[in-house]
Amino acid sequence: MNLVLDEVARATLRLAEAGVASPRTDAEELAAFVHGVRRGELHSVADGDFDARYWECVARRAAREPLQHITGRAFFRYLELRVGPGVFVPRPETEIMVSWAIDVLRAMDVADPLVVDLGTGSGAIAISIAQEVPRSRVHAVELDDKALAWAGRNIEESGHADRITAHHGDMRTSPAGLDGGVDLLITNPPYVPTDDAGRIPPEVRDHDPAPALWSGADGLDMIRELEAVGRRLLRPGGFMAIEHGDGQGIDIPRLFPEKLGWRDVLNHKDLAHRDRFVVARRAED
Repeated sequence: MNLVLDEVARATLRLAEAGVASPRTDAEELAAFVHGVRRGELHSVADGDFDARYWECVARRAAREPLQHITGRAFFRYLELRVGPGVFVPRPETEIMVSWAIDVLRAMDVADPLVVDLGTGSGAIAISIAQEVPRSRVHAVELDDKALAWAGRNIEESGHADRITAHHGDMRTSPAGLDGGVDLLITNPPYVPTDDAGRIPPEVRDHDPAPALWSGADGLDMIRELEAVGRRLLRPGGFMAIEHGDGQGIDIPRLFPEKLGWRDVLNHKDLAHRDRFVVARRAED
């Protein structure tokens, strides 16, 4: 075993003792970041090239600072995004909803599908759709100034800025001027119940922006309001996708009743077979 791999093993034990959920992966990611290699290339780092700054990063992670804040990057589908304090770190679970949305958009008989991403955060959803559905036009809405700055940077660096419009606004009222014309509305809104604050990992509770997390005692306050947003923005036959938390999959479909013009309201599961996002379609005229 070379020095870097030996230090990674020691770091793994330290992170596990600190309660980090994926200690080995995080120890390797930090080592790869510090030494400028891929995780699978750590064995190629010579003992003389070991960088002691690695242990500074490990100490930060052991203090439960998010891995992505330390490395300054987050991976989402085919993207490497810039992230840091002030922006919600995109999660792998959201990739499943985005995959569904991309399939729906590709199957639409629409030349240039119009998409709205509410609460864009880092821009992960908006950029992924623009990249993987090349004729799409995406509007990304974000209220928080710091998060919008991160999104703007990622959008600019993505190479798809010509088809993504960022809006500084509240997801309940923005964007304006698109009423009744949107083909797909997608959102990862705040859905964490305030009653769950004591059970949330410190990486999330202490570092993700509060407005991106909390949404009332049951976590559904914002989603209740988004039903009216969907009715306002979507064209007849348009689709809406909303990510949600564990245990909320039973209640959310009731918020999109047929009497208000919703059809095909379904829950979809993530890779862990847990209900993860709800989809609904606006009734045709």
